[in-house]
Amino acid sequence: MSSPTRSNSNKTVVIAGSTGYLGRFLVSEYHERGWKVKALVRNKSKASGTFPEGVELIEAHVTKPETLKGIIDDRVDLVLSSVGITRQRDGLTYRDVDYQANKNLLEETIQAKVPQFAYIHVLQGESMAHLTAIQAKVDFVKDLEKAVQAGQLQHSTVIAPCGFFSDMKDFLDMAKSGRAYLFGDGRHTINPIHGADLAKATVDAIDAKRQRLDVGGPDVFTQTELAELAFTALQKPAKISYLWDSIRTGLIKLLPWCSPLTVWGPAQFFLTAMGQDMVGECHGQHHLRDHFAQVVKEEQEQQKKTSS
Repeated sequence: MSSPTRSNSNKTVVIAGSTGYLGRFLVSEYHERGWKVKALVRNKSKASGTFPEGVELIEAHVTKPETLKGIIDDRVDLVLSSVGITRQRDGLTYRDVDYQANKNLLEETIQAKVPQFAYIHVLQGESMAHLTAIQAKVDFVKDLEKAVQAGQLQHSTVIAPCGFFSDMKDFLDMAKSGRAYLFGDGRHTINPIHGADLAKATVDAIDAKRQRLDVGGPDVFTQTELAELAFTALQKPAKISYLWDSIRTGLIKLLPWCSPLTVWGPAQFFLTAMGQDMVGECHGQHHLRDHFAQVVKEEQEQQKKTSS
């Protein structure tokens, strides 16, 4: 028998990865919708003042399962994780964080009989499962799906974004240097999404109990159009060079032999993603051209302050 519907004011969500780029938007979105939000943080004193008033901060290390004991109980309605390595630190590997840390959260969720778990994955993850940076994510999604199939969870939702606005900074950086370099013909497409739009789409998908949402922003660009957009934001003429795609595939194979994991892990993912379309279901109201313009404006204002 299904449990009676509860109003948002009586619902509790535990959010892991809450201090990350997306995590902060997720905390705000759930808070605005009237949920009781418990934000897992590594250090409460450092996180103080980061979130809206009323958000409960809970200090825990998701890579250390003993710190999670008692945090997730049967009063929790949803556990949502955006945990994943963006920059390697503390000697932790992708397996330690993207897989095992999320597995620790899932096991606590199951133990507490929480009905729903949601996870922030990556678009086209299954096609990139051969990459070290992605394999751990894909393996966790498999475990999450098995938990639902085994009746250990009532529902799970996997959110797979194609890329954030902040990830597009590389195009602005190339434009600043005076020339953008693309692999192949520059025709592969992507629709990056703002964190606020992704948070809203995520909460909507979880509320609707969607099993999976492949998601992106409202505007689809070719890589060439992205580069042109960056030059336009800087008010510079677009200068774009197209490199043989064999250089991209060669770098993917070479990097593990000549650079540390902290370099080749994210680089392999970036180079692999550049070789395919990364377009999700269109959501949101924020546009990349406005984001680029804002970034450029803020940098110019900062330069004026520095030089004065």
